Amino acid sequence: MYQATLSRRSYRFSDLRQLMAKASPARSGDYLAEVAADSAEERMAARIALAEVPLKTFLQQLLVPYEQDEVTRLIIDSHDALAFAPISHLTVGDFRDWLLSEQADSAMLAQVATGITPEMAAAVSKLMRNQDLILVARKCRVITRFRNTIGLPGHLSVRLQPNHPTDSLQGIAASMLDGLLYGSGDAVVGINPASDSLPLLEKLNYMLDDVIQRFAIPTQSCVLTHVTNTLRLIERGAPVDLVFQSIAGTEAANAGFGINLALLAEAQQAALSLNRGTLGNNVMYFETGQGSCLSSNAHHGVDQQTCEARAYAVARHFSPLLINTVVGFIGPEYLYDGKQIIRAGLEDHFCGKLLGLPLGCDVCYTNHAEADQDDMDTLLTLLATAGLTFLIGVPGADDIMLNYQSTSFHDALYIRELLGLKHAPEFADWLTKMHITDDLGRLRDTAANHPLLLALQGEQP
Repeated sequence: MYQATLSRRSYRFSDLRQLMAKASPARSGDYLAEVAADSAEERMAARIALAEVPLKTFLQQLLVPYEQDEVTRLIIDSHDALAFAPISHLTVGDFRDWLLSEQADSAMLAQVATGITPEMAAAVSKLMRNQDLILVARKCRVITRFRNTIGLPGHLSVRLQPNHPTDSLQGIAASMLDGLLYGSGDAVVGINPASDSLPLLEKLNYMLDDVIQRFAIPTQSCVLTHVTNTLRLIERGAPVDLVFQSIAGTEAANAGFGINLALLAEAQQAALSLNRGTLGNNVMYFETGQGSCLSSNAHHGVDQQTCEARAYAVARHFSPLLINTVVGFIGPEYLYDGKQIIRAGLEDHFCGKLLGLPLGCDVCYTNHAEADQDDMDTLLTLLATAGLTFLIGVPGADDIMLNYQSTSFHDALYIRELLGLKHAPEFADWLTKMHITDDLGRLRDTAANHPLLLALQGEQP
């Protein structure tokens, strides 16, 4: 039992799960799950009580039962007690103060990352203002490599997302080359296919590989199909760079995705066996999003933000090149408006970085949410200030296949210019070599006979 008194009224919370949920900022998904605080006063009382909880408690009082959930078992069995030692004496409130202190610099945050559980990260985020989430996340340094180097301080990468509603190879190629000419694509060239047809998925992999190899682009490709399809593609000899999968924070929710930890491990080993990376062997790419556990009725009464943080434990186990929250994609049932989407994006980025992940964000919303592109401009600017690893680049910010609003190639140009952010260094050198950018990293005018444009027309450069 946890309790706190506010305005001469005593609030009681039956267990740690309820305390965490009641302390969460208001969001539609928690109201839908009937776990949210009934009032702002109850929410504040829960935060006061949560601030007094020792971090060690999260290793003893498990929000999802150990016996029922392999994600819980992963979190507990892989916990690094040595890394936890420097902060093991702290309460959640003390942990917030320590994270904001000068003592918690980049080196120290990297040292303790594997000692922090997702529940600890989620708990402390509930006590933080937006500026706190930004300041701490900015201090976290997470660097990954495959064919280039992602996550360096002062850098921001872009996933080039050339989706097409009919998986037209020509349409996808046009969007891909458009993005490259705007300097996008250093995180990954990643396609969400409309079809699960294995022959088509194979063609997409070969097309992406052909462009990357022909122009010696220091980046990686990914067809974002189910992990079982990717395994079959690897068996068929397709040129697979990264293995993609959507993941969630409970075993039951992952079962709804048709996956488990053993399957992800199998896929990781299959991708590693191809030895396609030139600089590193981070071969996994994950996507997450608040609300996925609730949407599959697999949340165990845990609030949606804590469930999201638990998904990061799954990701961390497989050392991904990339992971991003698709923050507003699930819809207003889970994040109702721009305010909730902005808060969720900052929480996700903070928790992911604190846990040692290369966290990016699909800054996005669906057309039936109470949000607009101005909200996305705000979130993009805040996240980039917080040291975002990568964002999404979609032609015109409008994904015509997935039918939602994201960020564009032009948005990436805006945020790079505003904050002086650079491309992945290997990709930046390629852009200069290809006369796409000048020596200062600024876009150049593209002549009609540029090799990429000639390739689009089917001509040999």
